[in-house]
Amino acid sequence: MAQPSFTLDVAPPFRLDLTVWALRRRPANQIDRWDGAAWRRTVFAGEVPVELTVTQVASTQRPRLMVEMLGAPSEASEILIRQTLNRALGTDIDLAPFYAMAVRDSRLNELAGRFRGMRPPKFPTIFEALANGVACQQLSLEAGLALLNRLVASHGQAPSSTPGEGKAFPRPCDLASADLQSLRALGFSRAKGLALIETASAAERRQIDLEGLGNLDDAALGGKLDDLRGVGRWTAEYVLLRGFGRLNIFPGDDVGARNGLQRWLGLTRPLDYEGAAKILREWRPYGGLVYLHLLLKSLQEKGLIAATENRG
Repeated sequence: MAQPSFTLDVAPPFRLDLTVWALRRRPANQIDRWDGAAWRRTVFAGEVPVELTVTQVASTQRPRLMVEMLGAPSEASEILIRQTLNRALGTDIDLAPFYAMAVRDSRLNELAGRFRGMRPPKFPTIFEALANGVACQQLSLEAGLALLNRLVASHGQAPSSTPGEGKAFPRPCDLASADLQSLRALGFSRAKGLALIETASAAERRQIDLEGLGNLDDAALGGKLDDLRGVGRWTAEYVLLRGFGRLNIFPGDDVGARNGLQRWLGLTRPLDYEGAAKILREWRPYGGLVYLHLLLKSLQEKGLIAATENRG
């Protein structure tokens, strides 16, 4: 029997490969899988885990996505999955104002043109964004992703009809009653393990509505995030950008990102948080887009992505 599928038209320009790499960040990411043509990820459609395979079947200027679903999707699943894809792939974001601003700055215009078609992705849920921030604190990105891969393997759910496929990222209900020692066994520190369990428990008991926080402005939202266990300025800003899609936010405590900004601008002295913020005022309100484009630049320099589209 043919597996359920649908197509998704996206306003140009759009490149799935660049958008997925901005989401997955490193080849070690086993949650967002990319084989050079298709993005695979297991997500929840309501209470049902569904394995998605997404391919781009037309060019940057005529983008269309083919979405195939494995598992046991209901008729209502397509609506929920479309919403998830809008978040994860930024398909409903209009970057025309950003490109218009970039034209007025030769440096930014070159960077934006090199990766034209990348849409700013968000994690499918705010809880996943928080978990990513907590896991990657004071670690290399590779080490943080290794923790997250183990967390998904241990506490995630695979589609019941295709148990060999990937697992969905754990929801708060999957971690609220987790044993701290089980997270320690995965490599999480005591502090990180407690942060995940406490936040999951608060969300599960409805003491905090993580998704509902998006109605707050940046300052109030940052304050609410900072009140959560294990969340400091870096994690809060990371979640503002990667979870809530606040494209004005450049996580200034990200040393790798600051170093990338310094190299891109040809500066001789390292940047600190305040120095980066001062420079980024020139490109307000798109500091987060600069952050994501510099991420792609670093991936290109590692030979992981191509800047030019290889399809007709």
